[in-house]
Amino acid sequence: MPSGSKLRGGMLLLTVLGALLMMPPLAYVFDQDLVHFGVPQVVFYLFALWLVLIVGTAVLAHKAGPDDIAASGEADR
Repeated sequence: MPSGSKLRGGMLLLTVLGALLMMPPLAYVFDQDLVHFGVPQVVFYLFALWLVLIVGTAVLAHKAGPDDIAASGEADR
């Protein structure tokens, strides 16, 4: 089981990377006239990124476990 600092670092990295990947300058790269499954490419990119961030958060939360999450919440007070 990874240590708490590694998990917190992974969560921070996931948050910052997700925010950067959703910024307009990078999202505009995918704003082209291509269509995937009837959906414009930029919409497909944003929803795929959203799905990856949700799955990544679920994996990190599962690895943290309820004890680590409760302990980190109490430590912040």
